[in-house]
Amino acid sequence: MASLHSTGPSLPQTAGPEDPLAIVCGGGAVPIAVAEAVKRRGRPVVLFPVRGWADPVAVAPYRHHWMALVQAGRFERLARMERCRDVVFVGTAVRPPLLSLRFDWTTLMLLPRLYRSYRGGDDHLLSSIARTCEDRGFHILGAHEVAPEILMPAGNVGSLAPTSRDLADIARGRALLRAIGPFDVGQAVVVADNHVIAVEAAEGTDGMLARIAELRAGGRVSTPVGVGALVKAPKPDQDRRIDLPTIGPTTVTEAARAGLAGVAVAAGSAIIAEPAEVAKAADAARVFVYGFDDRLLP
Repeated sequence: MASLHSTGPSLPQTAGPEDPLAIVCGGGAVPIAVAEAVKRRGRPVVLFPVRGWADPVAVAPYRHHWMALVQAGRFERLARMERCRDVVFVGTAVRPPLLSLRFDWTTLMLLPRLYRSYRGGDDHLLSSIARTCEDRGFHILGAHEVAPEILMPAGNVGSLAPTSRDLADIARGRALLRAIGPFDVGQAVVVADNHVIAVEAAEGTDGMLARIAELRAGGRVSTPVGVGALVKAPKPDQDRRIDLPTIGPTTVTEAARAGLAGVAVAAGSAIIAEPAEVAKAADAARVFVYGFDDRLLP
């Protein structure tokens, strides 16, 4: 494997607050929220938005370099040029088929490693990407490390709180996530009246909630509307630098459309995008949004 230091300008051994932070941007509002939080702390940022995922309008005001999903060489060259040693990966992403990707030369050299990474779940893939990036001289940081205000707070977001029945559903969902975590399946489940309704897989959280709405419309979900909770939490031993579970206003809207009582997220271990909008959406839909502490669940 080529050394990072064999081409282009050298990087600082350790990055300081005056050195730019590279933010690799997927979809959604969180990458911009992270960029703004970092700028408020006085550190410059350089965005590396991924084509097809990141929002061009949101990215436009920032110094940025567009790149395709597997342009490892382009990222490495431009990040070195910008003197970015610290890197944050943040935003929504969809895993494409490996054979559909168009590789640059650097990525082709890494193809055997990339192929092995694809043979597993998302955490396995993302952790491998992070290790590869570090092997080439960069330092991977979690979005929550540079912008802790994006983390889900404990307690209620919005005016509604979960009932005792909701808390029991949340506890069951949390236990299920711990049990399936080693299989690297997903970060979300839905439990209604102690009944597991759905487990997140390749469709993602919003897709899972849409599936529940369809099942309810078809009579396959018999629990009353307003019962049940979407529960999201990291997998055990997950690399939390690059794939924390996330909720936003759309999550709340889709949970309400699925007929659930609310959304429960591990406090301090998940990201909340646009918290003011989340609270507004929750109150409008009459559902709770709750940051739970494992120690306080029944």
